[in-house]
Amino acid sequence: MQQEGRGGEALEVWIDQDLCTGDGICAQYAPEVFELDIDGLAYVKGADDELLQAPGATVPVPLPLLTDVVDSAKECPGECIHVRRVSDRVEVYGPDAE
Repeated sequence: MQQEGRGGEALEVWIDQDLCTGDGICAQYAPEVFELDIDGLAYVKGADDELLQAPGATVPVPLPLLTDVVDSAKECPGECIHVRRVSDRVEVYGPDAE
């Protein structure tokens, strides 16, 4: 599945658990990409819905879910969701977006 952002660029998303407030807004917007774990923090989901708990773990942003992932980053009260271009790792949505 192809993942693209502005200008057709491949995007990936990660969560900074140190800033996560556990509100679960991301899992409401994009449950295919985010999930709350038993520790109350949000994580990105990899293959077979496996939670990726390594710090800075990233997953591709599927194009059909781009709007939901971006909305998650915009609405996150902890400002902990980062969406960046794969090619140069520049954040395009989230607290460090240019």
